[in-house]
Amino acid sequence: MLTVIAHYRASTGNGDAVAALLQTHLEATRSEPGCVQFLVYRSSDDRDVFALYEQYDDEAAFQAHRESAHFRDNIVNGVVPLLTERSWHRYEELGA
Repeated sequence: MLTVIAHYRASTGNGDAVAALLQTHLEATRSEPGCVQFLVYRSSDDRDVFALYEQYDDEAAFQAHRESAHFRDNIVNGVVPLLTERSWHRYEELGA
């Protein structure tokens, strides 16, 4: 299983727009084959900060996610232009 944790910071005032796009993206992503879990969090302290917790069956499922039309529309063309920071990392579970 592959776990990805992403962190986004929206440019000032764009938090609500990012949240709306992420809600749409969340619904589409959860229905993908190979998506085990997809959660989106919004900071209580700074409404322009988001964390995404994603789990996929394997690397192939993650790459299929990144190549999907909804990833292109919601993230690449929608969310990314509204961000000032974006990072994500892959994780492997210890003891699995």
